[in-house]
Amino acid sequence: MTGKSHRAADSRLPGWLSAALVVGAFGALVWLEQRRPLRRPWIEPKLRRDARNLAVAAASAATLRVLERPVVEPLAEAVLRHRRGLLQQVRLPVWAEVPLAVALMDYTLYLWHILTHQVPFLWRFHMIHHLDLDLSASTALRFHFAEMALSVPWRAAQVLLIGASPRALSVWQTATFVSILFHHSNLRLPIAVERRLVRLIVTPRMHGIHHSIVQEETDSNWSSGLTLWDRLHGTLRLNVPQTAITIGVPSYRDPEEITLPKILAIPFGPERPAWRLSDAERRERSRPRVSPDRLLQ
Repeated sequence: MTGKSHRAADSRLPGWLSAALVVGAFGALVWLEQRRPLRRPWIEPKLRRDARNLAVAAASAATLRVLERPVVEPLAEAVLRHRRGLLQQVRLPVWAEVPLAVALMDYTLYLWHILTHQVPFLWRFHMIHHLDLDLSASTALRFHFAEMALSVPWRAAQVLLIGASPRALSVWQTATFVSILFHHSNLRLPIAVERRLVRLIVTPRMHGIHHSIVQEETDSNWSSGLTLWDRLHGTLRLNVPQTAITIGVPSYRDPEEITLPKILAIPFGPERPAWRLSDAERRERSRPRVSPDRLLQ
């Protein structure tokens, strides 16, 4: 890598640009959700939900600033300076290195997402994200602060093993924020458009299936950016109509159980079986099967 390309890889996206993209995407999606809702009606009042989700997000953002940023950003600089990690050993030009690093960061995030569901200790914290009774752009920001703290070693390992430069790290962080805002949104896209988009990226209908109260459906569609990873691992599922989906976790269906103080405390209290459906709910969920890769309305 030449001195010029080294400097390019060392330069992050400007903070103002990342913030403008994320805040702009959030504002646009909230507006579009009102005009073209995918799922209706709201189970909870939207203003109350959004306020609660943003409060959870504020605690998570503070945790990341205190715990992740002082670790991961200097590590990305050290990776580049000392040429550590896979991509720094290969020494690709920046125009190739950054997209490849972003893709590999996205893939390893896919693996982390699976772990947060399959490892019981991690699920206690990740479940807070799934307890939302509705799905919208604000749900994308609803992650328990302890989950964010637990993700720091994984994030550091991603950067170190992949060899993600500061530029690649900042591009991936911004792209991931925008992506999760988009696919958590309650935005109804024309079905023909979404069928094209889902060939490449996660879409609202696809991710809605992941937030189903049916565990077999939640245990699919793990990708956060590119749908390639679900396709490669056989975890892609597109054949559940949105009208058949109930958002949330079966054992927490009462809005009074998921107020802000309670959801912050749930991971530290007694654990209850999360996926127990009643016989009536199971009968309601039984339906003729169609092709698992057929995206329906």
